[in-house]
Amino acid sequence: MVMPIYDDAPLRYLRRPIVNWTLIALNVIVFLIVQSEVFGDPLTVIRGFAIIPRVLFGEAELADWIVGPPAAATLVTALFFHSSLMHLGSNMLFLYVFGDNVEDAMGSLHYLLFYLSCGIASGVFYIYATPHSITPLVGASGAISGVCAAFLLLHPRATVAGIFPPLSLALAPIWLGAWLSGMRLKSILGLRAPLFSFVASGWLFVGAWILMQLINASMGEGGAIAWMAHVGGIAAGLVLTPLFKRRRHRLFDRGGPISSSARPQDAGEDSP
Repeated sequence: MVMPIYDDAPLRYLRRPIVNWTLIALNVIVFLIVQSEVFGDPLTVIRGFAIIPRVLFGEAELADWIVGPPAAATLVTALFFHSSLMHLGSNMLFLYVFGDNVEDAMGSLHYLLFYLSCGIASGVFYIYATPHSITPLVGASGAISGVCAAFLLLHPRATVAGIFPPLSLALAPIWLGAWLSGMRLKSILGLRAPLFSFVASGWLFVGAWILMQLINASMGEGGAIAWMAHVGGIAAGLVLTPLFKRRRHRLFDRGGPISSSARPQDAGEDSP
């Protein structure tokens, strides 16, 4: 998977994307608590808060020793649980890179409602696409798919830098060997050392990522990734972004110079 590492879209209204930082912190805190085993086996804890289609449709029940909220509430709770450090890290990286700009364009409260709405929509889409599944679904990727779709609509002209982790790991020994021998390689195969990153426009980077989600979902690819949940989040993001964005923030980077009334302000002062 291609991973973003930064974008150059500026924050126009907010000094600090408080909600986005808080969402990242909550996901990390929940992961650390679950993995500490203070509440028991992590997999058992996760199952209690995960989306399980058959449970939501009343076709199955959790075992008596599994603790969790009402089935409908898992459409929200599942967004804050992750099954592995890689699962958490990749999701939080996408959220860190794209979420601040989306919060900036919507305002903090609207962004929170947007994020949760996309997450719930992704879960609903998933359970109706796989109604008889008993596989637990957790992770913020459905909501983050909506955030990516919003970034595509709001900042398609921004420059996004990304990496392809397997290629970066493969090239790292070459760069390290050159560095130890006194050579300073600035790039290999056109990729910028030392992370071997590349740059692309926002519409190309996010658009290609969305296309891959659609292809994988249409091919019925399974495994550990719930592609249909991603598709649901993307669809929700495309539909909801025009409704949640600030009125003065135009889609597709069509906004002109920022007026004095739109200078960055604290999250507590923002208005959509």
